[in-house]
Amino acid sequence: MKKDVDSKLDIYKITKSEELLKYYQDWTKKNKYNQDMVELNYTAPKETVLLLKKYALNNKCKILDAGCGTGLVGIELVKNGYFNLDGVDFSQNMLDLIPKDIYKKTEKIDLNKPLKFETNIYDAVMCVGTFTYGHVKPEALEELIRIIKNGGLICFTINEGIYEKYGFDKKIEEISKKKLWNIKEFFKSNYIVNKDVKAWYYLSKITK
Repeated sequence: MKKDVDSKLDIYKITKSEELLKYYQDWTKKNKYNQDMVELNYTAPKETVLLLKKYALNNKCKILDAGCGTGLVGIELVKNGYFNLDGVDFSQNMLDLIPKDIYKKTEKIDLNKPLKFETNIYDAVMCVGTFTYGHVKPEALEELIRIIKNGGLICFTINEGIYEKYGFDKKIEEISKKKLWNIKEFFKSNYIVNKDVKAWYYLSKITK
């Protein structure tokens, strides 16, 4: 029997950008988003940073946290000795909740559009919790690869409910055929534990 992930969280029903921004505007009031992530046992930030740490041995590497939200991945990166971090997100309300001194700079950016960053400027990109319902589409992957140096790393999660539905499986296969990366890690693991939602975890080395 196929698992019904679509109805696990209210936000999974939203498809329009304007509605999504309004949802985050409400969700960030009185720090509710961060509190909910603790209650839901959102494990992706910790798991992805530990995954990156297996391959990113230089803690001075320049990392972009794409879809950084309130900085949950950034906080884990700092805990693990990474300090050269930038963060971007679609919601200013989420960015406003980031603790001080996590990122060198943050910016409001729509990851579904071409990025204004130069080519080959980051050593690694983290994209955690962003490839999910109504958020960032598979096409964004190639734009993220563009801004990573050759030999750099990309580490990301894909909500299990949209992996095939949004065409991430096909996009990942296409990128592999183009030899833009070498997949080092690919597995399914816990994501939002208390709602029984899992995600696919990827870590790839850029080989363009």
